[in-house]
Amino acid sequence: MMSPETASAAARMRPAQLAPAPGAVDGDINSSARASGQVWLRNAVAALGVLAAAAATVSWQAQFVMVSAVKRPAVIAAIEAGIPDAGALIFAGLGIALALHGRRALRPRSLNLACVAISLTMNAMAAGRGWRDVAIRVMPAAIYALASDTLIGVVRARALTRMTPGGQVLAGEEVTPLAVAGAMLLWLLRLCLAPVSTLSGFRRWVIEECPVAPGRTAASIERAPLAPAPASVPRRRRLNGGPGKQDLLIALANQRYDLTRLPLGQVARVAAEIAAEVNLHQGTARRVLRAHVLELQDQNSISAWKESRA
Repeated sequence: MMSPETASAAARMRPAQLAPAPGAVDGDINSSARASGQVWLRNAVAALGVLAAAAATVSWQAQFVMVSAVKRPAVIAAIEAGIPDAGALIFAGLGIALALHGRRALRPRSLNLACVAISLTMNAMAAGRGWRDVAIRVMPAAIYALASDTLIGVVRARALTRMTPGGQVLAGEEVTPLAVAGAMLLWLLRLCLAPVSTLSGFRRWVIEECPVAPGRTAASIERAPLAPAPASVPRRRRLNGGPGKQDLLIALANQRYDLTRLPLGQVARVAAEIAAEVNLHQGTARRVLRAHVLELQDQNSISAWKESRA
């Protein structure tokens, strides 16, 4: 029989022993949430398959009518009418496969929407007169496009969450094809409302962002400061204050050649020619002259670009 002190200690210890650890509770909640999310995602994939089959069945009839008017054999017309919907299903499956590995899958998602756009166009052309007929024809394919692209994005987000060590949700930083299409529609709307300023801004964007040379844009050239002379080619002067061999090399090269237009492939020949006259090593002469020519040509390119913008 326990003493009163032993019974009191056991009573105090029992709640602590029965209460689960905070980490265990959080782990159970996270595992339950992941399991629930996996069930919902599986249901969404199954629903997308049903939606794709229904949309393809509904839109195939209009596509068959258009194709059969050009190609008489019914079998050939039936096969060709189903190609856009089959292509959309294939590209959607490829997008899901890439999204499972955390990839953005921009190419299959764009091609999925392109196939849907072909189906939408054919259904709209086969519709009768009036907005009601057009809406009825294009509604199934449009719903499928929205659902499939959204599902691919959700699958990628889940895959990225499972790849992170703590399972935390990442910020939605990706640019989706639907977002690009929406931005294009907004730009076209602005073009209709304010064409002059829109085209002016588009021209300025093209000039600033498109490369003027491989790896260089006009904006980066304008922001970049002029590079100082490389530290590996210091200008050595004689003890009496006269010009050194490197200075004589550059001075003679400037006198004999237009260094702002000298091809880089001819720098080695010019350096070897003058190096013998100033008693300078050919390797040093080639390195010094090449750095000087690159600096002059960079300055000349920047000056020409600024004059063109003036």
